[in-house]
This record gives sequence, structure tokens and C-alpha cells, in this order.
Amino acid sequence: MDWQEISGNWVLVPDRPVAIIHFLGGAFVATAPQLTYRRLLEYLAAQGYAIVATPFVNTFDHVDIARSVLQTFDAALEPLHRLIKRRYIPIYGLGHSMGCKLHLLIGSLFEVDRAGNILISYNNFSARDAVPLVEQFSPVFSVEFSPSPPETMKLIGDRYQVRRNLLVKFSNDTIDQTAPLSALLDRQFPGMVATKALNGTHLTPLGQDVRWQAGANFTPFDAIAQWARQEVYRELAQLEKTILLWLNPFAN
Repeated sequence: MDWQEISGNWVLVPDRPVAIIHFLGGAFVATAPQLTYRRLLEYLAAQGYAIVATPFVNTFDHVDIARSVLQTFDAALEPLHRLIKRRYIPIYGLGHSMGCKLHLLIGSLFEVDRAGNILISYNNFSARDAVPLVEQFSPVFSVEFSPSPPETMKLIGDRYQVRRNLLVKFSNDTIDQTAPLSALLDRQFPGMVATKALNGTHLTPLGQDVRWQAGANFTPFDAIAQWARQEVYRELAQLEKTILLWLNPFAN
């Protein structure tokens, strides 16, 4: 199973997939999601989920990005249906950080058919907080993301259509804003929203499966490096299993 480019998306198609996952990554690492999120996405593909990872470049107009990534994703559906030889297959959204905001905007502004959304480390910072250099220009240009953080939450509260959601937050993530989103979605869709707190950081979903090769003489540095690697993979494995269990509660 190899990555292939389809209509501007990076796609992994297992044999007889059970569903499609549309993946959107975080700002500044979303331009090559097949590389930056490789382990997570390939794990999900190995469990039978077709992956469509849509790259994007961050700008201040998040509505425009949401529209663009949705159009890019939609362009891949017809070729994908031909590959999997099925006209209907459930579609789930999966987002990390800014990718969560984009899936929330897609589910609020456009008519989409989603079986559910998985939102990891939701981030809805203002431009001033997210991009420190904006402080140098904002007194003159009043630069802000569109929609702004308060506008985003109001839009979600008024128009978000996707009823089933999994929200994931990590124990050591200082920029996570899952809590207010969880409260908002719980009010909209009682009993349909699961919120999970896992060990890890904001960068846990980016963990890569890189082997540490110790030298001829095992040193304290080798021990520390292997311990750190084991901790990263333990946290990422916990995330992978949490996603899989929510997608299919009967999975082993």
C-alpha cells in the first residue's frame, strides 16, 4: 500500500476499505501531511480506512482555506470510488490543531455528508497569539483570522451540522482549547460527543517511527534516547487506539 496523489490530495487505499478519513493537519505542517503525520495515517490505513490527506498553506482567511480543502477533497471522491468499487462509503473528518477548525468550518458552512469528526488538540487562537509577528503590524492593519475566534465559536454554535464527534486533548498541551468546544458541542448534541484526555503534547500526533540505533558501546545517552522514543510511541499508540475504538467500538 503506497501513497498516491489524486487531484491534489495524498491518498492511501487499503483493500476493501470500511470508510474514508479526510485528514487536515496543523498550520505550518499541513503542506506535506503524508510525511508529517505518516505514522498515524498509515496506522489507520492498515486498519482498513482509506486516507485522503489534503495539503494546505495557512493564510488569515480560514473560510477560504476550508472551502479550498473541501473542493480538493471532493475532487478525489470520484476517482476514489472507482478504486474501491463502491458508490457509498462513510466519510469521517480527522483534524489536528488548525485542521480541527477547518473541519468545524466545513461542517458549519457547507452541506457535507459526514459520519463524524475526530478533532485532536483543537486550536482557535487569535492571529496575535498564533503569529507573534502580527503584533508588529496589527496596530496599523488590525490583522485577524477570518473568522475570528469568537466568530468561529458562534458559527459552530449556530450552524455546525456534524452530530457525532470525538475530541482529544493531551495532558501537556498549553495551546489546546478543547474544553470550551467540548462544552459547546455537548449542548448541541447531548450524548453524541466524546472527549478524551490522553498523555502527550500538542505534537504527539506528529510522532514518527524512527528507529534509534545504539552504538557499539551502549551509553547513558543511548538509554535516554530510547526511553524518550518509547514514551513518544506509547503516547502516539494510545491516540491511535483511541481513534480506532471510537471509529469502531467492536474493534479488538
